[in-house]
Amino acid sequence: VQLQASGGGLVQAGGSLRLSCAASGLVFPTYAMSWFRQAPGKEREFVAGISRSGSPTYDTDSMKGRFTISREDAEKTVYLQMNSLKPEDTAVYYCAARYRDLSTTPTYDYWGQGTLVTVSS
Repeated sequence: VQLQASGGGLVQAGGSLRLSCAASGLVFPTYAMSWFRQAPGKEREFVAGISRSGSPTYDTDSMKGRFTISREDAEKTVYLQMNSLKPEDTAVYYCAARYRDLSTTPTYDYWGQGTLVTVSS
């Protein structure tokens, strides 16, 4: 199984990025998919997840208004559209796959390698 995350980069505050995570080696529609992030010196935290049926969950109301998670089962890909980025969004973003049910804790079966998002002020 491989999860290949991409789309990170350097962006100014207020800007946007779209992260992608391409999965291979698993039956994608049977997995809930999520994005976590980890900032330097901090624990990994849940950002957003999407169930097998396409129902999204976000960590906070702030993320819900700025981030949008989506999935394309035919492409075995999950996306995270991030708008109105803030310096505190700076972190390595990881995609993760969990069989059947979504969780907001990092109890996932597979993890991608991470993609760095840096937001400058």
